[in-house]
Amino acid sequence: MTQFDKHIKPTSSLFALNLKELWEYRDLIYMYVKRDIVTFYKQTIMGPLWFVIQPILTTIMFMFVFGNLAGLSTDGIPQPLFYFSGIILWNYFADCLTKNSRIFLDNQNVFGKVYFPRLVVPISITISNLVKFFIQFVIFIGIYLYYYFSTGGVVSPNIYLTLFPLLVIIAAGLSLGFGIIFSSLTPSFANPFLFST
Repeated sequence: MTQFDKHIKPTSSLFALNLKELWEYRDLIYMYVKRDIVTFYKQTIMGPLWFVIQPILTTIMFMFVFGNLAGLSTDGIPQPLFYFSGIILWNYFADCLTKNSRIFLDNQNVFGKVYFPRLVVPISITISNLVKFFIQFVIFIGIYLYYYFSTGGVVSPNIYLTLFPLLVIIAAGLSLGFGIIFSSLTPSFANPFLFST
């Protein structure tokens, strides 16, 4: 009798997650995270500098449009600090959602050739985007320290700062969940003959 190393079984319910199997493929998650970071560096002219330039240019644009043209108040918070704080978390959420919603289109060749848990790809995207987020967060800390010392401590954190890790986890979970939902709809709308028999 032939002995098999891997037994593929159907899920027992719609919401069944085999986290044990996902843990067994943690090396594949690491490989995908490494691939995402390295390919992003190679595909852009400026490489990792784009992680820094993009949010700074967006902040300058927000300062011009909302601060100067529209005249919206930031309640005494310096404009660069106010807009940059919102941009970095939104960029993380938007990047994860966009990339996760294209999982089936971008990985259809891999999915058709070999078996592995399909959650490996969206989880690796969510983790690899954390690298970009933390680079931008370090820049935010630098901007904050500049205004903290230049204003004599007028701009200071409050107790809600302790909720920041929870906000990052919520943003990661929402982008992962909605991205997976949208990814199941994307192939049928993008190419209706992709999965036809």
